[in-house]
Amino acid sequence: MSTEPFQLAILWPALAAGLLVTATHVPLGIQVLNRGIVFIDLAVAQVAGLGVILAGRFGFEPQGAAVQIAAFTAAIAGALLLNWSERRWPDVQEAIIGVTFILAATGATLALASNPHGAEHLKDLLVGQILWVDPSALWLPALAYALLLAAWFGIGAGIGRFAFYLAFACAVTVSVQLVGLYLVFTTLIVPALATRRIARGRIVAAYLLGGLGYLGGLGLSIVSDLPPGPLIVWIMAAFGIALFAWTSRTPSRALRAD
Repeated sequence: MSTEPFQLAILWPALAAGLLVTATHVPLGIQVLNRGIVFIDLAVAQVAGLGVILAGRFGFEPQGAAVQIAAFTAAIAGALLLNWSERRWPDVQEAIIGVTFILAATGATLALASNPHGAEHLKDLLVGQILWVDPSALWLPALAYALLLAAWFGIGAGIGRFAFYLAFACAVTVSVQLVGLYLVFTTLIVPALATRRIARGRIVAAYLLGGLGYLGGLGLSIVSDLPPGPLIVWIMAAFGIALFAWTSRTPSRALRAD
């Protein structure tokens, strides 16, 4: 019996999840680089993850509405805190982001310390379980991302600091539960960083890079039986390095887009 239908049944929901995350994180990533706050997604994602863990500790179902509300509330609180700190102490914003991340990360570790499955939960938060995404669970993230992208491209470059942090918190809350923290960070930063020398069509190139990273990593995971999350990170980074090297050697493309 051929295993191809089984592999395809696993691959397409995972790829769809990756493309959904890529759709929102590419424009967000370009803004993150422009604002010089590269590690904001790690901090906000970790805060959202802490909200999920605390909700689970109080007995709420992992996929229930209460957990989603807890994650969103935690992410919004973290985003508002970072928005306030950027206004008050802009010269040390990156350091504040780092402290926020480490406090949320260690808080999650403490909250899971007495849980016999704590290490597994923490791994799921970081690495994710993209190969086992439930297709029926994709419509809600797709709707959230569509609304976010419509608002984002409607406002464009005129988005203010508060609106940016709010949009970021919404996107990260959904993404970290869909693909894990490592893929959230990689999808946000690698395409934006790799395409920073492209003057025209930068966002299209970034989207293609993100999509190829997910497709290549998932395909390699299927044939090698290695975990997909780390493979996607490495494949996307390899494609990103190759693209950046190519654009660096091509004068006509070596103009940085605004």
